[in-house]
Amino acid sequence: MAAKAKAAEAKVAILKGKEAEDKVLEYIRKMNRPFGAVDVSANLKNAVPKAATQKIMVALAEKGDLVQKTYGKTTFFVANQAHLEDMPAEKLAALEAEVKKIDEENKALAAEVKSIGAELAKLKSTPTDSELAVELDKAEAAVHKARGHLEPLRAGTPLISAEETAQLNADWTRWRNEWVRRRKVFSTFWSLATDTLAPQQATELAEDLGIEFDTPEHGVLERGELCSAGSVLGKRRR
Repeated sequence: MAAKAKAAEAKVAILKGKEAEDKVLEYIRKMNRPFGAVDVSANLKNAVPKAATQKIMVALAEKGDLVQKTYGKTTFFVANQAHLEDMPAEKLAALEAEVKKIDEENKALAAEVKSIGAELAKLKSTPTDSELAVELDKAEAAVHKARGHLEPLRAGTPLISAEETAQLNADWTRWRNEWVRRRKVFSTFWSLATDTLAPQQATELAEDLGIEFDTPEHGVLERGELCSAGSVLGKRRR
């Protein structure tokens, strides 16, 4: 029942005769743009049926109230511009001033929106209170860890025991001697392999085999304090 009542309320009364003609003419003059009969009837909520709208618009064109234009098989009607009221210069100037004012307001609003957008982007990139709390906790944990490493140094506590130092010396001596021995073996065999080759050929062969020789830095290290006989790790066990 409620649906039927709403349908009855939504139903538009059908206009006829002079009333329908005045309604069509009023609408076309108000919109002041080309229309076909189907569009006018639809825009008037079918208060004037399509067939009647077409007849009315043709009749209005014959009377000079409308101008009829045909494009292919489609016919359009537009209000006769000669019958439209001329706008006084004062009113036109007032409208132009209003348009200019609105345009300036739009520009000001656009600048304000841009400024607010930049401020919003800045706020979004700023850490929240919860994120700051997490970062502070991380920083405090890092400081606590660093202080823990500093405590033995401040107290003068040895960072490594005598046994560990002795083991390091032994490992250093063992592996350095092994390295020296292997380098000597390689040098001997490499000399035998490249004895008949020109220096350029020997270099190319080493590159093809992926052999890496000692760099100048290695030589500096060998002559340095670390590998000298009197150094802690460089001295040999007796």
